[in-house]
Amino acid sequence: MSSNVSTHRRALIGLLLANLFWGLSFPLIKAMGQEQLQLVPASSSWFITTLTVAARFVLATAVMLLIARAQLAELKAGELRQGVLLGLSLGAGLLLQVDGLQFTSASTSAFLTQFYAIMIPAVVALQLRRVPPPVVWACAALVLAGVAILGRFDFRTLHLGRGEWETLLSSVFFMIQIFVLGDKRHGGNRTLAVTAVMFATVAVVFCGLALATAPAPADCLRPWLSVPWLGFLGLLTLFCTLGSFTLMNRWQPHITATEAGLIYCFEPVFASVMALFLPALFSRWAGFDYANETLTWQLLAGGGLITLANVLLQFRPPARPASPGAGG
Repeated sequence: MSSNVSTHRRALIGLLLANLFWGLSFPLIKAMGQEQLQLVPASSSWFITTLTVAARFVLATAVMLLIARAQLAELKAGELRQGVLLGLSLGAGLLLQVDGLQFTSASTSAFLTQFYAIMIPAVVALQLRRVPPPVVWACAALVLAGVAILGRFDFRTLHLGRGEWETLLSSVFFMIQIFVLGDKRHGGNRTLAVTAVMFATVAVVFCGLALATAPAPADCLRPWLSVPWLGFLGLLTLFCTLGSFTLMNRWQPHITATEAGLIYCFEPVFASVMALFLPALFSRWAGFDYANETLTWQLLAGGGLITLANVLLQFRPPARPASPGAGG
């Protein structure tokens, strides 16, 4: 019993730390985009997105190939399959999230990413062929209200911005990633091997996309000569890629979907706090204009409604298991 309690406690701490690292990624990615625009003024938002993701996962893959070389030498078919599925779903989510981050604030992006917390019980309800309980509908209404406030939704024009729409769509793919990771059929897979395959899948896909979206092939190399860009990349790779995803893949299967969903609600909180002071520090170091965010009523109200909905959703009394997998 004590062993199970200890494992459970470590899982909660591990996922909380992963969310802290993900919170750091939002201002870091914005800063990398600002620096890349100075280095390659002709960069489109898609090129900024693809090069940022490609760079962090190329470095992360290189590190994982060293760390997991023993497991990769005896890679199982199930580990390969799960790693590729995780990589494809994560890659699609990051493509939309990072591009959307060019058109909205770091705090808004972080909160909108949590939309999957509402979609997951809806998908489970469809799978089980039962109507979601009233609390789920109430939480969905809270999330929609929060999204409308964060995105400054204009009911006269029925319009959300590109950044908000892309971030919401990215949440769909992050939901798929959670289901793949929590699938009990992958219960015997080894964390390091799966993570290495996942990183390699993302790296390969985004290297191709970066070349395809670059103004010129040489522009893919130009940011690598910038000390600030490399500094941001190092932090993004070490903490927000290697650290966060290894912790997620290692510890999420050890807790319930309810607990995992609640822990993931802390990510936008961490991101919002860091966006209050990190942008100015990054700007002074790199020499571009990236202002600190402020605690606007839209952020407090919209983010508060989404967080409240997620917390209420996780504490609802489940009549049946909340997820088809161990984590969610």
